[in-house]
Amino acid sequence: MSINTYHSVEEMLLNLPIWERKIVTNLRALVLECLPKAKEKLSYGVPFYTRNRMICFIWPPTITWDPQQLKKKEANLAKGVTLGFCQGNRMSNEDGVLLAEGRKQVYCMYFKTLAEIDDQQIRALLFEAELVDESFRKKKK
Repeated sequence: MSINTYHSVEEMLLNLPIWERKIVTNLRALVLECLPKAKEKLSYGVPFYTRNRMICFIWPPTITWDPQQLKKKEANLAKGVTLGFCQGNRMSNEDGVLLAEGRKQVYCMYFKTLAEIDDQQIRALLFEAELVDESFRKKKK
């Protein structure tokens, strides 16, 4: 699947393999629960969540930037569904679950099964990401 082919998150979900759909649906529910003020929108063909800035995204591995890059797609499939934190470099990451992988700002986690998702851990990360996002709120004059 290539990017920008869907009109809604629901449409994207319907076109995912079942294992990805289950993981994305679970992560999406956690994001919507923990970030109720964030706006959900498709960007690059995947759901991003924003308020003052981009907070996080959920990227299923079958959705690629460039369908011609087969090796990259295979590497993404091996990692699983990505939960990315756009300001991950500003988060405490005390337990080291957020991976920088050579990036300066965006830190990620990967999931291949529902069992790998620790709801409480994800909630804590999402609440922290919201606090970081609040630091970018424009002050009223």
